[in-house]
Amino acid sequence: MSQSAVKASGVADAPDAGRWKALVFIALAQLMVVLDATIVNIALPSAQQDLGISDGNRQWVVTAYALAFGGLLLFGGRIADLWGRKRTFVTGLAGFAVASALGGAATNEAMMFGSRALQGVFGALLAPAALSLLAVMFTDAKERAKAFGIYGAIAGGGGAVGLILGGFLTEYLNWRWTFFVNIPFAIVAAAGAYLVIREPKGGRNRSPLDIPGVILSTLGLVALVYGFTRAESNGWSDAVTVGMFVGSAVLLLAFVLVESRVKAPLLPLRVITERNRGGIYLSLGLAIIAMFGLFLFLTYYLQIVKGYTPVKTGFAFLPMIAGMITGSTQIGARLMTRVAPRLLMGPGFLVAAVGMLFLTQLEVDTSYAGVLLPGMLLLGLGMGTAFMPAMSMATMGVEARDAGVASAMVNTSQQVGGAIGTALLNTIAASATTSYIADHMGGAASRSQQQLVQLEGQVQGYTSAIWFAVGILVVAAAIALTLINAGRPRGGAVTGSGAGDEAEDELRVPVVAH
Repeated sequence: MSQSAVKASGVADAPDAGRWKALVFIALAQLMVVLDATIVNIALPSAQQDLGISDGNRQWVVTAYALAFGGLLLFGGRIADLWGRKRTFVTGLAGFAVASALGGAATNEAMMFGSRALQGVFGALLAPAALSLLAVMFTDAKERAKAFGIYGAIAGGGGAVGLILGGFLTEYLNWRWTFFVNIPFAIVAAAGAYLVIREPKGGRNRSPLDIPGVILSTLGLVALVYGFTRAESNGWSDAVTVGMFVGSAVLLLAFVLVESRVKAPLLPLRVITERNRGGIYLSLGLAIIAMFGLFLFLTYYLQIVKGYTPVKTGFAFLPMIAGMITGSTQIGARLMTRVAPRLLMGPGFLVAAVGMLFLTQLEVDTSYAGVLLPGMLLLGLGMGTAFMPAMSMATMGVEARDAGVASAMVNTSQQVGGAIGTALLNTIAASATTSYIADHMGGAASRSQQQLVQLEGQVQGYTSAIWFAVGILVVAAAIALTLINAGRPRGGAVTGSGAGDEAEDELRVPVVAH
């Protein structure tokens, strides 16, 4: 990279010599956070039994984390911009390790719920700091493509790895190890980050903290995530569910109005109103809606319908992981500097939709090799190809001082998408299952026939929801192809809205002025 291009970026005078070592520790931290999302789900039945958690309260093991993480992401991203990304990253890792130790040592449900909420708080510091560190450290287009290819593969495939690891730990050790396993991850990542990460100069945003924005965004996002979580268990017409959605809409609208008026906003509207980033946040959120529901249904299908053990279930997801890694590192990263991002994201989502189409053919006696294997391979390949440019483009062209909140918006779209996907697709599946059983149970005379109808009803529910997921992925592809109009990065510096004429010409991304 030329010296003039580097200076034009306004981020650093020279590439950070330790950036590739830093990537190892940033990727390790990201893997820990993504693993935690699925690893705890597998341990939940055992933890519930040991700690005496009621069925009604069981959901709070997941919900406590989701509310804290989803609600505080924007605040965490702003803290990274204000306080320094390296410091925020290391603090997030240390806090996450302590919270994980508390979860593993939990003796009652209150201690478990508290530790999960604390994990969410520190996760909200850690996740945007990790992504924004990549955004400001990798400023050359080709290097950035490689770095985000690795990051995208982990972000996409880590959840499936969590199923394998969670199954092993729960089956052969104890559910507590699904928490304790985070501690060595965090210690290694924090120590490595402290020693090798060097933040570029001039990337801090030292403006006063927008307190009204923090309060409105946190409450609005918490209400939104809780509304979808509650809808899953209590129904969409439940008074509290409706109240949460109405309250969230009012709070988030007030947040947008405040952000448009204050001098130093928590989320500068220039970050989300730029056409390419807006398209990425929207299409990525929709893709996550489809993905989260599918993970859940496939896990249930393999364990309940096919009778797989947790470990066998985890290994059954390996083709999806392989597809994601290949799509992200071999297709997305290699083509990122050769074709426009929309030509990776749009087709990527469509290939994933074809994979989903395979999975709409599920039946009680479906062959793994005939339907599940090709479906998961295509799904992973498509998602990996699409995720890589999405992660990179979401922070490309952003001023260094806004990198934290831009990264937080990526995590927020994923978190909200996950909450919507789980609630919406579960509701569709439950409704289809109930309808199928009501229509077919009358003809089942024996107990074995009744059990078969029950299983067939569950599979009918899964496939009905997967059809919706196919449609959602097609919409995500359409948004990516129409809204995202950035050309391919041609090399040179790419980070920083104030990158000067040279960098702007290279990117062909519209730069939003102050």
